[in-house]
Amino acid sequence: MLNTIFLILTAMTFGGLLDSTGILRQLLDLVLKGVKRTGDLILATVGGGIITNILAADQFLAITLPGRLFISAYDDRGLSRLSLSRTLEDSATLTSVLVPWNTCGAFMAATLGVATFTYAPYALFNLICPVLAVLFGYLMIAQPQQTAVNS
Repeated sequence: MLNTIFLILTAMTFGGLLDSTGILRQLLDLVLKGVKRTGDLILATVGGGIITNILAADQFLAITLPGRLFISAYDDRGLSRLSLSRTLEDSATLTSVLVPWNTCGAFMAATLGVATFTYAPYALFNLICPVLAVLFGYLMIAQPQQTAVNS
C-alpha cells in the first residue's frame, strides 16, 4: 500500500501547487475565452477532468480542481451545479481507471493483474460516457437550470 499512498500524496502536493500558484486559474481563463455555448462549457469541463487525471495522477484532484474552477462559469450560465457534478463524474471519475499512472489505473492494473492499456478497449462505459456528456451538452439534453437551492 505504501506505493499507492505515496502516489496519492505526491499527486495531492502537485495539485495543491498548481492551484496555489495560480497556474490552473490562468489555464481556465484561456479555456473560457473559447466558450460560447453550453456544449462548449461541457466540453471544457470534460477535457479539464481528463487532462487533470493525466497530469495530476489522482481521481480526487481530477474531480475537485476542475469543479472548483468551473463552478462560477456554470453559475454565470444559469446551469445547475448538478450538471457540473454529473459532467465531472462522466469525465474525471470514469476516465481515471484508463490512465496507467493514475492511482485508480495503478490499483486496477495491480488488482486485476492486467495492464491498463490491455483492458482499456473493453471499458466501453468509461470510454463512451465522456462522449455522451459532450453530446448531451451540445444538444441541451438533461441540462437542469439553476434553482434558488443552488445559490
